Amino acid sequence: MLYILIWIATLIISIYLFQKSSGSLSPLKPNLHSLVFYYSLLISSFIGPLLIVLNIDHHYMLDRLEHQEYRKIGFMYICYIMVFLPLAMVLVSKCLGFNAKKEFNEYLKSRINISGINSRDFFFIISVLSFLSVASILYTFIKLEHIPILELLKGSSDLGKLRIEASRGFKGNEYIRNIFALGLTPLLSFIAYAYSINTRSIRWRLLFIILFFLSILINVYDLQKAPVFFYFLMFILLNIYLGKFTLNIKRVSIIGIIGSFLLVCMYVFIQGVRTPAEFLSYNTGPIGRLILSQISPFFLHLDLFGNKLPFLHGKSLPNILLQLYDFEPQVRSAREVMETVYPEKVTAGIAGVLNTIFAGEAYANFGFAGIIIGTLYIGVFIQIMYISFIRIIKHPITLSIFIYFTVTIPRVMVGGFVDFVFNPFWILLIVLFLGLLVLQKMKVDFLRGFKDYLNQGKKSL
Repeated sequence: MLYILIWIATLIISIYLFQKSSGSLSPLKPNLHSLVFYYSLLISSFIGPLLIVLNIDHHYMLDRLEHQEYRKIGFMYICYIMVFLPLAMVLVSKCLGFNAKKEFNEYLKSRINISGINSRDFFFIISVLSFLSVASILYTFIKLEHIPILELLKGSSDLGKLRIEASRGFKGNEYIRNIFALGLTPLLSFIAYAYSINTRSIRWRLLFIILFFLSILINVYDLQKAPVFFYFLMFILLNIYLGKFTLNIKRVSIIGIIGSFLLVCMYVFIQGVRTPAEFLSYNTGPIGRLILSQISPFFLHLDLFGNKLPFLHGKSLPNILLQLYDFEPQVRSAREVMETVYPEKVTAGIAGVLNTIFAGEAYANFGFAGIIIGTLYIGVFIQIMYISFIRIIKHPITLSIFIYFTVTIPRVMVGGFVDFVFNPFWILLIVLFLGLLVLQKMKVDFLRGFKDYLNQGKKSL
């Protein structure tokens, strides 16, 4: 009973703080914070721990837990995250004078602004980047022995192994695949769409259609279920923020029904799930995948690192940083846990990683201090980003990047911690596109100033 009361109190406090830091937790006005709260925390990370601490989870991963006291310890740390993550956000808002409700609603109502920006120049730049994305997609497929989506269409029965091979057995350059194929293509499709809506230009519409289908292709090629759903979620958010689409109870219900139907189809054809009991069970199938399979590895992280496995002490950072100090190649804690808990599946080539909430990797690298400090750090990081995008000009590029982060950050939160410390793609994204806006603005200001100078010269004559 005590843990149930703690859980309820934590939930109430967390809702209040998230509401205060975001301006809205309404499903009808989705934003970065509401996705973090509902997806990353409530569904993926907070419901499961209550079942785990009460020892009624009956989940196959927790059968591998050697030290049962981590059920209680893990539960308390999840409660800490639920409260102190949004608390850090509220404190940042106080320091920056951010009125979340007012500024968020004003941003939703504001229109796209491309005045003073040369659309022709940006079309050329986006077209060049789109060509790089297309080339990267072709490169990705060429470097694969088997493309899982094609093997599915051929009727292959070894799809699980093919998915792992496509992910961990990729023989090409991972930066080309991850940055230009997987990362850049969807983002470019959003930029093209925003421009096509604003300018009604046929060339922007044609570019969007090409990028739209390529984005779907690159999101489903390895048979992962989540990426394509998140891509469509980004597309819905983009239309909401453009003022072209509004949500109501009816539309949310329809979207939920369609999403559930597609999810069932993917589980039937990819996972081989057949009976209603497998779908509706709280610890297996789609429901179990959401509320238990996502958070259970966190408890395994607590159980293994510092006991059976040594702490990583920063070895999960990207290779580009580790190489500067002659460290060994990057070690992701999710892979370490998988190799320790399910070595037979790793050997068989049917298991990849056991991703979980960011606190798992933070703990694997820096112990309990990683959870405590990492939670505050991510709260500050998210709030500064949220405020920055709401306060800058609502341009197709800035809006598209904002939408990208709105959906990507909640996903990364249940995937690891080090991506919040150093993420090459995020840095490239901000430097490239915001740099283009700055250079374009400088060009416009220079030409305008030069024109005024010439006009003044004519008047003096």
